[in-house]
Amino acid sequence: MSAKFKLTYGLFNRYLLIIRNEENFAEKSTFSFTYAKLMVFILTLMMVFMVISLFLVKTLLAQWFDPEHAELEANKRLIVLSSAVDSLAYEVDLKDQFIDNLTMIIKGDDNVGIQTNTSGQRLSNLNTEIDLDNLPPIDSLFRKEFEEGGDILLDLGSNSSGELQEFFLFSPISGIVLSPYNVKNEHYGVDVVSKKNEPVNCVADGTVIFSDWTLEAGFVISVQHKGNLISVYKHNSALLKKVGNFVNAGDILSIIGNTGELTSGPHLHFELWYNGNPVNPEEFVSF
Repeated sequence: MSAKFKLTYGLFNRYLLIIRNEENFAEKSTFSFTYAKLMVFILTLMMVFMVISLFLVKTLLAQWFDPEHAELEANKRLIVLSSAVDSLAYEVDLKDQFIDNLTMIIKGDDNVGIQTNTSGQRLSNLNTEIDLDNLPPIDSLFRKEFEEGGDILLDLGSNSSGELQEFFLFSPISGIVLSPYNVKNEHYGVDVVSKKNEPVNCVADGTVIFSDWTLEAGFVISVQHKGNLISVYKHNSALLKKVGNFVNAGDILSIIGNTGELTSGPHLHFELWYNGNPVNPEEFVSF
């Protein structure tokens, strides 16, 4: 008998494994097998064990014992957090620019020339030299009227009055108008005297775009309404709404006060701005 035949006979020869009870020799189980099947079973079991081991090494065990895995995960989280911080910093910068410009507008500062494009870069206004001697006659006349008086500014408010008649505005506070609207004296609102700690109400639905302290006007809050209308409330003793809050008509915004340098007693300074121009609040609100 050749060696090849003996090997084949040994691998595929059938064997019977009998399990008996030690006391009465009763048969409990029998297993029929060959060495070839036994080797295949053992190899399969080893492959399954290796796959499970590799999976655990790359996942669970790596998290427990591999310092490189922990460092890699920390770097991934750091990259995600850095991106989030950059995005938040960009948004905060935009909001700060908007609030700074709005503060300068409320204070009457003319140096509002910083804008932001979609990529986050600041653009300053271009200073262009103009030859005043070569201006057309109509431009020269317009410039002369503008420099000699405030008639043009007076017309801006009156042109918008007709369009604002469609708005229904609540009274921000009940009281007596002590100082009326006067563009020539650069008083772009009305001063209303009322009871102490009287709440100040919002004149229409809108969104709070400014709510902070200013040196001249004290605690100031401004609300953006539909149709490019902005209401401004100055000299408050306390502010009850924050920037970004949506408010309904009649909601309490602040408490009347006497804060800021440009005040001589407890009152509310109330302004209305339409399309970037001041209008007389007494034409639309009954105090």
